[in-house]
Amino acid sequence: MAAARQKPVPFVLYASTIARTHTYLALAAFLSSLFIGCALHYKKIVKNGVAGYPEEWFPSVSATIGDWYPERNIFQVLIALNSGPRLALVALQYYLHRNVSSSIPGFLLLVGILRTLSCGGWVYITSSDDHDVHDVLMISYIVLNVPWMLGSWSCTPPHHTAARRRRRWTSIAFFASIIPMIHFFIQHKVDRIPGAYTRYSFFEWSLIFFDILYDSSAELDFRTADLKITIGTLGGGPSDPDKIKQADASVATVTDPLAERAAQSSNSDVTASNEKAEVQHPLAKVPSDSLYARIKPAISFLSDLYLSYIYWSVYTALAPTLFYFSVWELGISGQELALLSTLSPIFLGIAPFKEWAHTREGRTILHGLSFIGLLAYVSKSPLVRLLLVTFANSAASVGAAVQWFGGEDRDVAYQALLTGLGYLVSSLSKHANHSNNPVWPFVNEQSGGYNKTGIALACLALFEFARRPAIPATSPSTTKKTASTHTPTPDAHWLSAAIALGGLIFSLHSLLSDPSTLIAWSWTGYPIKGPVPRQHGSLTHVAQAVGLTLAAAPSVSASRVLAHPLYFVLGAGNAYAMYVYKDWAGYAGGLGVAAFLMSVVPTVWARARVGAQSGGVAKTAAVAWLVVCVFDVVSTFTVAYAFVPGGVYFRERTDWVLGTQFACIALAFRWPRAGASSTVPPATLPQRARHMVQYTLALVVVLSLLVSQYRATRAEVPRPHRPTARIVRTGIWTVHFGIDNEGRDSQRRMRDLVRDMELDVVSLLETDLHRVVFGNRDLSLVMAEELGFHVDIGPGPNQHTWGVVLLSKFPIINSTHHLLPSPDGELAPAIEAFLDMFGTEVKVIVAHNGQEETPLDRELQSTALARLMSDSYPAPVIFLGYVVTKPHAARPAPYEIMVTDGKVHDIDEEDVDRWCEYIFYRGLYRTSYARVSRGIVTDTEMQIGQFVVPRLGTRVTDDSKDARYMRSFKETLPEDHWFPMPYYPELGGKNGHAYHVFNTPLYYNIPQDAVL
Repeated sequence: MAAARQKPVPFVLYASTIARTHTYLALAAFLSSLFIGCALHYKKIVKNGVAGYPEEWFPSVSATIGDWYPERNIFQVLIALNSGPRLALVALQYYLHRNVSSSIPGFLLLVGILRTLSCGGWVYITSSDDHDVHDVLMISYIVLNVPWMLGSWSCTPPHHTAARRRRRWTSIAFFASIIPMIHFFIQHKVDRIPGAYTRYSFFEWSLIFFDILYDSSAELDFRTADLKITIGTLGGGPSDPDKIKQADASVATVTDPLAERAAQSSNSDVTASNEKAEVQHPLAKVPSDSLYARIKPAISFLSDLYLSYIYWSVYTALAPTLFYFSVWELGISGQELALLSTLSPIFLGIAPFKEWAHTREGRTILHGLSFIGLLAYVSKSPLVRLLLVTFANSAASVGAAVQWFGGEDRDVAYQALLTGLGYLVSSLSKHANHSNNPVWPFVNEQSGGYNKTGIALACLALFEFARRPAIPATSPSTTKKTASTHTPTPDAHWLSAAIALGGLIFSLHSLLSDPSTLIAWSWTGYPIKGPVPRQHGSLTHVAQAVGLTLAAAPSVSASRVLAHPLYFVLGAGNAYAMYVYKDWAGYAGGLGVAAFLMSVVPTVWARARVGAQSGGVAKTAAVAWLVVCVFDVVSTFTVAYAFVPGGVYFRERTDWVLGTQFACIALAFRWPRAGASSTVPPATLPQRARHMVQYTLALVVVLSLLVSQYRATRAEVPRPHRPTARIVRTGIWTVHFGIDNEGRDSQRRMRDLVRDMELDVVSLLETDLHRVVFGNRDLSLVMAEELGFHVDIGPGPNQHTWGVVLLSKFPIINSTHHLLPSPDGELAPAIEAFLDMFGTEVKVIVAHNGQEETPLDRELQSTALARLMSDSYPAPVIFLGYVVTKPHAARPAPYEIMVTDGKVHDIDEEDVDRWCEYIFYRGLYRTSYARVSRGIVTDTEMQIGQFVVPRLGTRVTDDSKDARYMRSFKETLPEDHWFPMPYYPELGGKNGHAYHVFNTPLYYNIPQDAVL
């Protein structure tokens, strides 16, 4: 009877078997689809958009697994079967590697789950279904492999030599394969080289197999640890109590060979916690006689400063990178959601992730992941760059939240001033590099970038950061202990602190990210009565340095003064002066704002840290960045109101935006009834750190002044190209906000065409880039300095236009800025300038009128421009503008209004293939007219008109149509009148540009009785 009731043998499943099953199923899925696809649809799966068989002879992964029946279906069934072992592998690996002293295994568990989901995404959503979604999920999978592979490798126990060895060489091989894969993909996609996709496919398949081999190392890990799952039985009778207890203990249990090791490490955990309590400040002096020990604090400070600079560089690149799509869409494109990547600190609300993010390894990895935003410059695809910059900003925002709020009270001032210094260095780098940050991903070597140098220095700084013997590695327990010292009162609410931080970050970004932005706010034209960007931008840096110097003051009383409401009133008064006044008075207010904003950085940061202690880092940081995102959008709506739903409510309301910014910042000050004076500890620095900050500020100011001096001495002197022949060559170009069709900065491409065409007067439209979404740039700097132009940058960003710029090699006697009537649509800017052309005063008008959708605006604007031109009749005038009308269109269309009422001539009335750009003139001899294709610089061609100015004191002798339309070949005119030969289409053009429409410039004879 007892024998009949014998208990079954427990079932034992070895974890290594699960890992082996995962490997076999994955290999079977990919290899079966490859073999079946080649057997049934070979020529179809090797064919692509560039070439087919025999140039292309090996299929890509996407074509193999996603295009044809039955291989697609077999592959998806096998992958579905493999999902169970894959998730089990992730869970078992976490179970094996978990350790009470490290949060990395918990983080890897999260990464492993996300990695599995993204894998399922690109497997089941193929490139044929939705190419963009497939690519996004594939890139996400590759990016998630970075923490997965590196983290798993680092967590592998040292005595698991076989697993460590396989993980090492497969991860190295995996990441090494990405470089040639990208190279051949560019050859295929951009250069369209037949056969390149086959070579790309080899590396794509190698990624698959290296990835599978890497995961197969878990089998070695589990076998070495003898990890197994034992499932017993609850069978037994009353007479077998001991057997029942034993069975209960064995049901669904997993043997943990590392439990003993974890128990043995408990003593080391106590030691580690004691070490954490004695964390060394980066600038603390280490008692040693060695030279390295003496300079180590300075090296650490420079590393921290450079990492802060990289953070701001990655963040400020986000908006310009995404706005490329908004510009092409002329509205909301969807990519604007990338702004929300800065809300990633909300994930710090997840306890395991928060624990990991506060560790040395976590902070180092977050810094490293932010470097992906720098590496994005390698991609030629604007969408890929945006995805990479978005991911980098997510990592950077989490890292910044940990840096800013995760340390001890004594670190708040250091981190705040370091953040301000990094921002100032970012502005200095733009000042030295023609308004472009040299490490921005949309700037490369051809457009003035120093990406490789910046990345190399970033890696050195990160290496120093990771190798420090002691880092302020905080944890939630540390934060809680610190918070108990300064318990916030109910008045010190986290929400007000977060709003104040968001308002300050946006204010810094919108006003101080480039030293010339405040000058653009105050600019009024010629004669110059205020600051000039090239000469006086350094004054902005001086004001910022003064503000940070005040913030680094050693006394507690000084810290309290900077948090006093009267100090806020002083800052708000300067903001009022900046907004209301122009020229030096307005710029003086701007300098006061610069000093104020930089000086309150420690105050606002200290308040935000107290708020984070009461409300949590996740909520405080996420809400702060949400405030920044709202400001980014609303400030753009003040000018883009005509293209976005609801934008009309924010039309020209920069005053509201500026007032709200300062109202947000006001929440960080010690108002009488707020009771906040006791809640925020004074933000003071140790003496050594204060000296470092002061020395750096002095160096930044000196470098900024030297840059201004260097640029002033290096700039070309403006001189017309053909003074003897009295020829004036003018051009108009809509430059699409300085971003070319590939999403890169276009300043140098613009310079090259303007230089080759030897233009004397240039009208550039869509040029007001002193906004967050455009990167706060100045498009005129490269051409003005290297080609020699006088510059009028037109109405500033506080005038709510898309901007116009006038470049002139002739002296600008006087210029006036106009905002043309715009009751319905976007504001239309215009510059009315008088130029001294060989002694003759010539009026030049450049303008950007409204769009076709607002006919009333166009009629009123054209009437105003016609009045400006007719007011000086019969004096010479040149109009270079964006009009939006068909040639010879009757009223109320702009053409007839401007030509007839303005008393001017069309550059060539027989050219009927025009729509937006027009050149009109009067009182000059036109000798040539050319239309040059846009290349990849913008979406609009360049139009060029060439004129001869009559001798001083004389006028045009014969202004009849017959006299004006004596067409000619270039050979009948002196060579001074000829346009450059390389741009003829039959010669191939140059840099993507060529004469088009007529395929040649049109030439006209000058009447014989002309007095020249």
